[in-house]
Amino acid sequence: MTWMVALILAAGAASPKDAEQEVRKLSADEVQAFLNKDRDKLATLWSDDFVVTNPLNKLVTKQQVLGMVDSGFLVITSFTRTVEYVRAYGDTVLLAGTEDCVFGGKMPLAGKRTQLRFTSIWMKQGNRWQQVARHANVVPPTPG
Repeated sequence: MTWMVALILAAGAASPKDAEQEVRKLSADEVQAFLNKDRDKLATLWSDDFVVTNPLNKLVTKQQVLGMVDSGFLVITSFTRTVEYVRAYGDTVLLAGTEDCVFGGKMPLAGKRTQLRFTSIWMKQGNRWQQVARHANVVPPTPG
């Protein structure tokens, strides 16, 4: 055990493994919230200063993403997220992996299966984990 991990545990913080498991669950909750069009759940999962580089290659804030959900622009009709990497650094957890989704609504890719690569950063704020940043890009189709 490194001195940093020992210090975090001595301060009463959750173990890195506990933090990783908690954030994995919240990440799965986020997928379900999108599928259920549950904007209130999304709002609780995201920090007020949440920012995302989305698959449309736009940098948007929490309020802008929630506005896209409210307007019916951002709809996801099928969504599978595979977490390939998770690592806790004290009160910060990094997740990365792939997503397979079908957008609906007014998204440019609506109705088409889309594969994404994502990275998300979660932080313990107060006494709960919230996502503070995310990057998602469309994986180009392989020629063939």
